[in-house]
Amino acid sequence: MTPHADFLAEPQNGVSPAVQEPQPTTNGYHHLNGNTDGPRPAENRSHLRHTPEDELHDLVCVGFGPASLAIAVALHDAVDGVDPSLDLPDLRRRAPKVAFLEKQPQFAWHSGMLIPGAHMQISFMKDMATMRNPRSEFTFINYLHKNQRLIDFMNLDTFLPARVEYEDYMRWCARWFDDVVDYNQEVVRIVPEKSSSGSEKIETFVVMSRDNKTGVLQSRRTKHVVIAAGGRPNIPKPFPQQHPRVLHSSQFIHMSKRLFSNPLHPYRVAVVGSGQSAAEIFDYVNSNYPNAHTRLLIRSGALKPSDDSPFVNEIFNPSRVDCTYNRSPELRAQTLALDKNTNYGVVRLNLIERIYEGLYLQKIKYGQSPEAEQQWPHRILPYRSILDVENSPVIADGIRLRLQDSSPKYLSGVPNASDKEEVLDVDVVFVATGYKRDFHETLLGDAKNLRSGGEEANGEWQVSREYKVQFDKQSVSDDAGIWLQGCCEKSHGLSDTLLSILAARGGQMVKSIFKGQ
Repeated sequence: MTPHADFLAEPQNGVSPAVQEPQPTTNGYHHLNGNTDGPRPAENRSHLRHTPEDELHDLVCVGFGPASLAIAVALHDAVDGVDPSLDLPDLRRRAPKVAFLEKQPQFAWHSGMLIPGAHMQISFMKDMATMRNPRSEFTFINYLHKNQRLIDFMNLDTFLPARVEYEDYMRWCARWFDDVVDYNQEVVRIVPEKSSSGSEKIETFVVMSRDNKTGVLQSRRTKHVVIAAGGRPNIPKPFPQQHPRVLHSSQFIHMSKRLFSNPLHPYRVAVVGSGQSAAEIFDYVNSNYPNAHTRLLIRSGALKPSDDSPFVNEIFNPSRVDCTYNRSPELRAQTLALDKNTNYGVVRLNLIERIYEGLYLQKIKYGQSPEAEQQWPHRILPYRSILDVENSPVIADGIRLRLQDSSPKYLSGVPNASDKEEVLDVDVVFVATGYKRDFHETLLGDAKNLRSGGEEANGEWQVSREYKVQFDKQSVSDDAGIWLQGCCEKSHGLSDTLLSILAARGGQMVKSIFKGQ
């Protein structure tokens, strides 16, 4: 997790085969709205209706995580006519024909990191609607009201709800759109389709998906496509990609329940990474498995706090996207590097302080000499890099990590000290090393010839300020197109992968797609 909650971190389409599918579990919590099973209340149904597969769609969205959910909410509000910023009369006359295709069996957001006690790092007012339309039915406050917890939440005196409650809020929103969401649909290909009228321009796209229950391929023709497929867990070399004891942080809760069945067993656990997810896993194991031995491996010298102070936090205002997009690529890259400590490789200060206190108390019990430190159950190992990963010869079904230890250069006080190697044997490794956001490259393989410069054109896909893929002007009709979500950080700024601007951006997407109808 990141300080602003990376909204596409939970895999959507294109999940790495090394990572198991999210389990249909609430991690020990009943769904807070109490209506996960059984018929949906009549009032909790959006204005959008199911469109048969063989009909031409106005819009197909690939993935149904928070990004697509925000678009669905904005579409509902546009059809409802309650949002002055979405003055689209055509949508009020005819509800759009839309479909959302999601690989997972149900809506899930960070389900593998719903650690008990974890809270959001952004205000609940940055929900699916408030920043665009505070009168929407889909605000977090209305969710609380509908579920008879508004006053109780007010008594908490916080803007930061529990993470499990915020996921429940998004599930509540998602259930409104059951008519137009097809779960267990893994999109595998997007094919440009020329007009039957003889025009050389592409006027429709065929979105092909596989039913994960039956294996049957399905196809839907559509004028517009939004790719919001999410990030694929990044397990970097030299870690093996498919190993039952080398797991990405996104699967922590699901897999830890299976691997750590005995809370009193002396499990040996390594966590790799220096961000919020790594720190949360390290702290959770330390707190819930009293006999465990944990090692947090970080490349830098210390855990660093995230900067979410008020002035700095303004970089996540919706208006900043315009500023960022209109900068030169060089200046954008410099700005992203300067602002990195708001989102990457950083940890909330209160968690850092809790971890520090726990490590401090070990000094009282075990001592603080170098020899005593070797006996500490929990340690942060700074300046460590992974050289090799292999099966452990000393722990059954375990993992051996061969590490490069650069700490003598920085911490020994010895002039001209050099690196050394060390070996660490553990039961399991959790790799908290972020996500790849490149699945659109796979889906758009059949459209490469439509790019400016043709199929051989090098470089990344370029998008407009409205996130629309910039095809060659002569290749695609003006009333058709593809939009990207969650993979435009280099052009649109750090908020691109976060929850912060979803409400406003959902409205922008709806206007961009439907304003010409």
